Amino acid sequence: MTHVPVMTAEVLQFLRPERGGLFVDCTVGLGGHARAILEAGATRLIGLDRDPDALAIARETLAPFGDRVRLVHADYRAIDEVLDRERVDRIDGALADLGVSSLQFDAPGRGFSFQRDEPLDMRMDRSGGESAADLVARSTERELADAIFQYGEERFSRRIARAIVEARTGAPVQTTGQLASIVRRAIPLRHSRPGRRSMRIDPATRTFQALRIWVNQELEGLDRFLEAVVRRLRGGARLVVITFHSLEDRIVKHTLRALERREDAAVKVLTKKPVVPTDEEVQRNPRARSAKLRAAERIEPV
Repeated sequence: MTHVPVMTAEVLQFLRPERGGLFVDCTVGLGGHARAILEAGATRLIGLDRDPDALAIARETLAPFGDRVRLVHADYRAIDEVLDRERVDRIDGALADLGVSSLQFDAPGRGFSFQRDEPLDMRMDRSGGESAADLVARSTERELADAIFQYGEERFSRRIARAIVEARTGAPVQTTGQLASIVRRAIPLRHSRPGRRSMRIDPATRTFQALRIWVNQELEGLDRFLEAVVRRLRGGARLVVITFHSLEDRIVKHTLRALERREDAAVKVLTKKPVVPTDEEVQRNPRARSAKLRAAERIEPV
């Protein structure tokens, strides 16, 4: 499994793990960022991920670091509970890379991509919760339209939702191929014709993004997670967050700004504008192209 962590140099520049101490990778994924943080000088690292398959690979990746690493099967939003169980009060830095991992996109059977026809799942943690097929089967036309518009920013959301509801009356929509075909047919031809400048991405892309965000509740509790991490940082410690779509980035930006502007300001925002990958990195790793990095430093109230 080839995995290239995004913006590693920038992550290390902001986190400063060479100072040593305990760092938390809140979305450890396949372990690429965590390995770089440990190699750069972090004393210890706690890694969280809700995907057991990713954790298994991260465990192999990080095995050379021995007991300097503790990996936990948990959603990043459970940061307080995890640190309480680990008897950790303060940490020296935290990273949250909110993107979907290469494993989830590339591994057969996960249902994140329409490049293969496979079960429509999309759950980052397959041990529980509803799959995308479940949501598509039970949701009303309005619920589907609202989710596709809100999470996918898809202008044809109502047309797509209507097409999904009509299609499922004949047979359940259970595979990525079925859904992608329904979406492509629903979008007017002049907007889905290959080669048009206005249509550089597959017509199904935004709907698949919307369902993935909906299935995994990716936006729910993100603001509270950021507040919880900031409370755990020592004075001078830093938080780095990488997002991959505007909805997440907007939440991160506004939450960090709100924390900075409070009377008892908890953080100083280090990135007035998001840091984006270099052209060279995007050429090497096209999946980095939509990444945005924001960082903040903990300051003790005066």
